[in-house]
Amino acid sequence: MPSSIKFADYATKYKNVAMERRDGILQIKLHTDGKSLVWTLDVHDSLPYLFTEIASDRENKVVILTGAGDAFCNELDHSTFNSRNPEQWDNVWFEGQRLLNNLLAINVPVISAVNGPALFHAEIPVMSDVVLASETAVFKDPHFEVGNVPGDGCTVVWTHVLGPNRGRFFLLTGQELDAATALDYGVVNEVLAPRDLLPRAWELAEKFAAKPFLVRRYTREILTQEYKRLMHAGVGAGLSLQGLAKTNAFFKD
Repeated sequence: MPSSIKFADYATKYKNVAMERRDGILQIKLHTDGKSLVWTLDVHDSLPYLFTEIASDRENKVVILTGAGDAFCNELDHSTFNSRNPEQWDNVWFEGQRLLNNLLAINVPVISAVNGPALFHAEIPVMSDVVLASETAVFKDPHFEVGNVPGDGCTVVWTHVLGPNRGRFFLLTGQELDAATALDYGVVNEVLAPRDLLPRAWELAEKFAAKPFLVRRYTREILTQEYKRLMHAGVGAGLSLQGLAKTNAFFKD
């Protein structure tokens, strides 16, 4: 099918993303200088544009999302987020909504291969259609634990994936789910040895890629309908409340 955007247009465009595509299967590996991803404002702001370009490239048949090194994302650089007044928070509010909504706008199957601890923004990989995890994976959301409102979509994702009671407990307590517990709770579909993680992701991707063009795209559309509805209702309001709590602290200072 013709595509308005080509892989070459974005393959090397994003400094925190290493990409390769074979037979229509696009693997995106998040990283910081070739090592495990450190979450920054630049990562937060650039991923929505990456997801838009991936969604716009109709030659993508399946997407594999993974991380570099021993962790998916186990570090956040707080110094890059100067967002305690309304003008600064507006950027986070705008891009934060687009981050998860644009991920859902990718109209082909998405497989996550969680290569290690996902301690920041673990909601991103667990939103995938298939979630594979290394035996070393750990899932956590630290927002409330460190004094922030968990309003940037993680409330939507975790109460959807874990169910309302487990999801609220997870968010309020900073609970860490190891790979075995995540499998038991239905967060991930399979737990594998680190060496087997990406080969299994590619094995599944090749099966999915063999399906007809419209079957792949429309199945993804059906599978994401409920997520899109929940995101539309929750992420904008959640980010607003998260920002209100931050700016209230700013003005008290």
